[in-house]
Amino acid sequence: MTAIDYESQVLSEEFDEATRILARATRGIRLELIDGRVRSRVMPDGDHGRIIQWLTRICTQSRPELWLHPEQGLKVQECRKGRARPDGSLAPSEAFVGQGEWADPAPVLMAVEVTTYDSGTDHGHRAEKPRAYARTGIPVYLLIDREHRQVTVHSAPSGARYGIVLTVPFGKEITLPDPVGITLETEQLKNWVR
Repeated sequence: MTAIDYESQVLSEEFDEATRILARATRGIRLELIDGRVRSRVMPDGDHGRIIQWLTRICTQSRPELWLHPEQGLKVQECRKGRARPDGSLAPSEAFVGQGEWADPAPVLMAVEVTTYDSGTDHGHRAEKPRAYARTGIPVYLLIDREHRQVTVHSAPSGARYGIVLTVPFGKEITLPDPVGITLETEQLKNWVR
């Protein structure tokens, strides 16, 4: 994740308009607005996509009433002034019908991020995203960290942080707490790292 430097903080309305203009002009740019700063995201590789497929299959088999919505834009942080595009948002299948590019995060049970091999991943996925998702009240944040070959589950949001953080190396089982209630066997994740 790369920061775009601005003299002043960007307002969510300005950000929404800028992303609409960029979407018409280019393909492949993914922008987010976290803590008043615009961030661009690296386009994911094939292994990243395969991890999302793997997780989607597990989620739909375990909880058929839910869907792992890929890259759905969410209004995050206080007063929903931030904009984040998680790699996946676990929510009821119809949760985002009729909503625009940036949806209300209320139905989201879990936000999912899979790391890329990008210099901004450390700060973005490991610091900014947990803060943004906790402030929004998303019950569970799942980070699949390919660089460190581990899975981290954040739960029990309280203010700008999650009260419970559990990390296991790839190959170990981890249970996603309620309201998700799914157990992941993470051995296969070893196949999708460099």
